[in-house]
Amino acid sequence: MTLGLLARRGAELARVAAACAPARVVIYTGDVRDSAALAHVGEDFISRFGVPDVVIANAGVSRGTLTEFAEDLPAFRSVLDTNVMGIVNAFQPFVAAMREAQRGALVGIASIAGFRGIPGSGAYSASKAAAICYLESLRVELHGSGVSVITVCPGYIATPMTERNPYRMPFLQQPEVAARKIANAIAARRRFYVLPWQMAVAGRALRLLPRPLYDRMFANAPRKPRRSD
Repeated sequence: MTLGLLARRGAELARVAAACAPARVVIYTGDVRDSAALAHVGEDFISRFGVPDVVIANAGVSRGTLTEFAEDLPAFRSVLDTNVMGIVNAFQPFVAAMREAQRGALVGIASIAGFRGIPGSGAYSASKAAAICYLESLRVELHGSGVSVITVCPGYIATPMTERNPYRMPFLQQPEVAARKIANAIAARRRFYVLPWQMAVAGRALRLLPRPLYDRMFANAPRKPRRSD
């Protein structure tokens, strides 16, 4: 197989690429918020290797944010630009080519945090809710084209993004386990996939909670520290 990997950190990309042997790996250094850069990446990859079978938009950032603080406005923008427009920018260069080829899968990594608004994480919850709705819109737009759109909503995964969370994280998964489950969901062309299954059950229950009850239950919930990655 041929893998195209894009991220901001070149050294980390090189480390991941080395671990992917014997696959052929091409790496691109860039920021998913830069639509022009991602357009160039898409053009380069297609010209060298053809239309990809799968495109995964996995970039994401999380910061504790509170609307009352003006200094948090840049954090709101950064989270929304990365977690929402980052998916759009990652997919856009490939959609037309996939539609013409009548095959492929576009996979967006959202989160169960997009199911309800989490106090102290307004930017993150909003970004993931927007990602879920955007991916659904795209899926319907591409219905019948042969191109699948897959929404993945993980629970807690043991990564640098979660290691500083000051609260208990139920059903915490190791990255390798989560990646294997996501790969299976992609292979099965699941339209909407929540992992682990316990979080899928909890997510359904959260969505059904009446707003007054949800407000009382989560008003004093522990919050992610502001200005933390």
